[in-house]
Amino acid sequence: MKKIHIILLVLVAAAIAVLISFLKTATTYDTVETAISKPGKFVHLMARLDKSQPVEYDALKNPNYLSFTAVDTLGKSVKVVYHSPKPDNFEISERLVLKGKYMDGYFDCKTIQTKCPSKYKDDMKAAEKNIQKGEAMN
Repeated sequence: MKKIHIILLVLVAAAIAVLISFLKTATTYDTVETAISKPGKFVHLMARLDKSQPVEYDALKNPNYLSFTAVDTLGKSVKVVYHSPKPDNFEISERLVLKGKYMDGYFDCKTIQTKCPSKYKDDMKAAEKNIQKGEAMN
């Protein structure tokens, strides 16, 4: 074999190894039902805050305890306990990415990532007015 063939084989093997390592770290979002079916296994839930249920958080009493009810996209709900300070924009977020484990009747959350509404959403009436103003000026 020529040296170039050996180098190409090594590069292909390295590329395959890199792809396999990325596949191991890639995750999908689970539902509440699948999280309950895998107790003790680390999962990622995509959910929203159930605003009809109370949120337990007292920054003076215990700033590292937050409890709330989350609802997934299928409408299933679960009690969530988070042992860290409440994230910014928690109440106004559209979606929450909850990373943790389901155990003992609740979801023990390790991290919460808030997904807030976009400040760039189109307001159709305002856009139409701006277009009309622009046309009137020309």
